[in-house]
Amino acid sequence: MLPAQQAEALILDLVQPLDHLRDVETLDLLSAQGRILAAAVSGALDFPHWDNSAMDGYAVRYADVKTCSAEQPVTLDIIEEIPAGYQPQQTIQPGQTARILTGSMMPTGADTIVIQEETQREGDRVTLFAAPKPGAFVRHRAEFYQAGSPLLPPGIRLSAAEIAVLATAQTVQVPVYRRPRVAILSTGSELVSSEQTLQPGQIVDSNQYALAALVASTGAEPICLGIVPDQPEALSRTIAQAIATADLVISSGGVSVGDYDYVDRILAELGAEIHVRAVAVKPGKPLTVATFQASGQNPELRRSVLYFGLPGNPVSALVTFWRFVQPALRKLSGLSSSWRPMFVKGRSRQELRSDGKRESYLWGQTHLIDGEYEFHLAGGSHSSGNLINLAQTNSLAMLPMGQTTRKAGEEIQIMLVNLPIV
Repeated sequence: MLPAQQAEALILDLVQPLDHLRDVETLDLLSAQGRILAAAVSGALDFPHWDNSAMDGYAVRYADVKTCSAEQPVTLDIIEEIPAGYQPQQTIQPGQTARILTGSMMPTGADTIVIQEETQREGDRVTLFAAPKPGAFVRHRAEFYQAGSPLLPPGIRLSAAEIAVLATAQTVQVPVYRRPRVAILSTGSELVSSEQTLQPGQIVDSNQYALAALVASTGAEPICLGIVPDQPEALSRTIAQAIATADLVISSGGVSVGDYDYVDRILAELGAEIHVRAVAVKPGKPLTVATFQASGQNPELRRSVLYFGLPGNPVSALVTFWRFVQPALRKLSGLSSSWRPMFVKGRSRQELRSDGKRESYLWGQTHLIDGEYEFHLAGGSHSSGNLINLAQTNSLAMLPMGQTTRKAGEEIQIMLVNLPIV
């Protein structure tokens, strides 16, 4: 039974990220939101594209206004109006100025902006009552970015800010990694789908839906293979299908020590190398992690396939996904960093308890209040089979192995979940 951090490190070492040449597709800019950039991008334009004003005011020669004050104001002739999108036609000479608006192009001869709040205009003349600093409120060409230099590095997720940068650089075709394909299957003869009528002794397979939603939220493509009964032949066929078509496979159930838990045996029969059989976490002790070498049936799958056998209990399945599968998917997707779960320090509003035998996770909600993270424990039973009070969870309070109690108000480690992937 591996400690959680050791299991996490081992799993991340097993992940082979998507290839920066073979696993790339080009998308138009509006379709690239949320995708992982596969190659460095450079722009062909300086930014700003030209010297421009950062404020509404008057474009002046600093030499004309450097001594002005309320007691000794300076009056200049306005020779031009420069609205946004207009190319100035005049050169500013001594004693002259141009009315200019925010973002407008600086006229030749001017090197400083005087903001309009420090002026008084009368017709074609304006009086200035305060000396600006040299170059005040001028944004110079290439001040923020010089054409040809690196603009965005590979391995980052494209969000609104990056899309805006690419649009400004007129990069409308973007190389991104394809979405990782993740096959999902549930094991157990007692399981039925949400569409079926529940019979005595049966259980609705919530894991298929939850895991598909989690996979999609990471930016990967879920491939739902449905429910597989506790029949070794059927399970072997489905797992073989999964590893032939996916980059990563997730099954739930069948990885404990019960009479009908066949997953580990079938993985070995199919040629998998099993690296993890159990982890010292609660909930989620029965966790299988294995790798398959590429089968050759699909020419796109030229890397090993990572297999996660998660516990069947609904809460255990979600906790082990957040703790171990999600970091693996982040690395697999082509992200260059920020794979691991996000832990923050905070305080709990309630007393937290565990048996201390394993690293324990208690679910609830965390809020940032006055600069400090505050954890609120979900009400009701914290059984791994109680899916109901997991609703609206955004965090897990972690109690280390050997620790049985944390009093209300004491500092704790909190794992944030259900966050956007960055």
